Amino acid sequence: MHSLPLLLLLLLFWGTGSHGFPAATSETQEQDMEMIQKYLENYYNLKSNEKQIKKQRKITPVVEKLKQMQKFFGLKVTGKPNAETLNVMKQARCGVPDVAQFVLTEGNPRWEHTNLTYRIENYTPDLPGAVVDNTIEKAFQLWSNVSPLTFTKVFKGQADIMISFAWRDHGDNSPFDGPGEVLAHAFQPGPGLGGDVHFDEDERWTNDFTDYNLYHVAAHELGHSLGLAHSSDIGALMFPSYIFSGDVQLSQDDINGIQAIYGPSKNPTLPTGPQTPRVCDSKLTFDAITTIRGEVMFFKDKFYMRVNSFYPEAELNFIAVFWPNLANGLQAAYEVAHRDEVRLFKGNQYWAVRGQDVLPGYPRSIYRSFGFPRSVKNIDAAVFQEDTGKTYFFVAHHYWRYDEYKRSMDAGYPKMIADGFPGIGNKVDAVFQKNGFFYFFRGTRQYKFDPKTKRILTLERANSWFNCRQN
Repeated sequence: MHSLPLLLLLLLFWGTGSHGFPAATSETQEQDMEMIQKYLENYYNLKSNEKQIKKQRKITPVVEKLKQMQKFFGLKVTGKPNAETLNVMKQARCGVPDVAQFVLTEGNPRWEHTNLTYRIENYTPDLPGAVVDNTIEKAFQLWSNVSPLTFTKVFKGQADIMISFAWRDHGDNSPFDGPGEVLAHAFQPGPGLGGDVHFDEDERWTNDFTDYNLYHVAAHELGHSLGLAHSSDIGALMFPSYIFSGDVQLSQDDINGIQAIYGPSKNPTLPTGPQTPRVCDSKLTFDAITTIRGEVMFFKDKFYMRVNSFYPEAELNFIAVFWPNLANGLQAAYEVAHRDEVRLFKGNQYWAVRGQDVLPGYPRSIYRSFGFPRSVKNIDAAVFQEDTGKTYFFVAHHYWRYDEYKRSMDAGYPKMIADGFPGIGNKVDAVFQKNGFFYFFRGTRQYKFDPKTKRILTLERANSWFNCRQN
């Protein structure tokens, strides 16, 4: 039951929100305020005691919890329920709190033995039983590969980790909420419910991109079963919001966490995981960069970064958030603004997108569409020059020029990058055009290049577009 005084207090500091957020009706605001209260109570240990709030006559507890939540998710810390904050709150997620009195008990709970057993008590009708068995086994293997833990499946009796699919109130004092929002929850190591994993059967479980990928959610929940709390690293499997990027793997943050509890793997070659890019890392490099509807979007591994009026401090998120079915590890990208089209390249294929929609009929071959010879295995970088209608493709030490209006490669190419773009070097990592200038990226350096005079105008760090105090 919601506390009316708290809802009124939330209304007092609602604020105008960020630019572009549609004006909310009083009904919408009330629904959002109820959601904010519920979210902070469930995941950030907000106390909803009416007398306590009235006595304080301030909104400090709510503001502080909002700030705590915003800091955890890497949002701008305002203490106000702006559009970005509400968007994160509305995402499907794990039911384990991010900050609460009993997220981890004193002494950090762990299993005292490393040869753990598990049992699948029942199965979802959404997937064949064999697929569920294989998915759960793979989820356990992620953690056993990087730690001394082993997992054995048992078919009867009590196991260390009991796994089940359940609806609504299922007897553990943590009822599910129906479709969406909370997807699953798990209990920390210990007797009784300790280590157990429960999946919400009101969700539709899949083994692909649609709805909720069981492998991804299971691997996350098992992290809790082994003693891990949520991570604020968006690239970590233990990040609380559900973001499926197409592959399920442990980040270095996850590996560091599990090894801090149980020690390193017995594998003679210690496994490592990917690290999430840090936008203000002076050693940051990029795989591809493009403009898109007035913004500049930077790609690195499975992430994108961008800066605009909504995200002045640089937004970092998964490419899959924009384009769920697109490949990770993009190698080149460019925008044809008059067609409202962005082309994204990996290997010898490319995709065309318009806004957040991948256009039908893709991916396509770079050989058939652009006429590249079969010796070209991938594109390093690409940029469209608006005033000439030409697109430049950079491959190793060479570049090609393509006519977007004739839809054919210009004669006399390829040519050497060093000849056509003096001072840039022999290879290009990424490039984009803005205000008539080309911005070339090579390693940690960025070159502002005037294509008319063929001169380098400035030399800066690659991440100079981000609002970093120190580079």
